[in-house]
Amino acid sequence: MNNYNNPVLKKNAQNLRRNMTKEEKHLWYDFLKNLDVTINRQKVIGNYILDFYCAKYKIAIELDGSQHYEKDGKDKDILRDKTLKDIGITVLRYSNYEINHDFEGVCQDILQHMK
Repeated sequence: MNNYNNPVLKKNAQNLRRNMTKEEKHLWYDFLKNLDVTINRQKVIGNYILDFYCAKYKIAIELDGSQHYEKDGKDKDILRDKTLKDIGITVLRYSNYEINHDFEGVCQDILQHMK
């Protein structure tokens, strides 16, 4: 999978950065932005836009809303995660519920994967 400049995905990623979900804003402004490692928001990798990406540790952080728990969403996530794993990227998935009800646990889990 090439990390190429897909103009359509680039435009979508820019729009998603401007219109982050409540949970994405919480994770970004209250944790990820303050880490001493570069984290990209809405990073285009191949045919995918990752919610958050840390190149140093090759970690994608995905926040899952309700659409990810429907059959179509689950199937797409399985393919996406396998494709990313095949190029060496670890995908960490957290539900919006986890962000809202166990924020500290999510942050600790992310830090564990950055060791």
